[in-house]
Amino acid sequence: MNTTKPPECWASDVNARALRVETAPGRTLLLPFDQFVFAECHTEAKEQRLRLVFATHEVVVRGHSLRRIETAMQRMELSHLACLSADYRNLLTDGQPFVREITVQEVKEAASAQEGSPK
Repeated sequence: MNTTKPPECWASDVNARALRVETAPGRTLLLPFDQFVFAECHTEAKEQRLRLVFATHEVVVRGHSLRRIETAMQRMELSHLACLSADYRNLLTDGQPFVREITVQEVKEAASAQEGSPK
């Protein structure tokens, strides 16, 4: 009997107060739910793109079956996000989320963008 658990690229926790994003092995970012602004998910070619916008950072996730991750975020239960190597893709069951890429960008203050503009 094979008891090896398939790898996970996300986790949910009903008690989570922040999302932990693993941007690289050994490097994480914590984003508090009270700074969550909105999410947007759509299909591009053969994969999905999930955009999570917080007051200070924008997280873009690319992969497959990301709707389950979006739903966990909607419930404020998404506790962890990380990429999986393509080598693990075959170990996942149909419909299980697969995160291929995560990019994080710091959000610039709207005020600083308009600093030089006339009033």
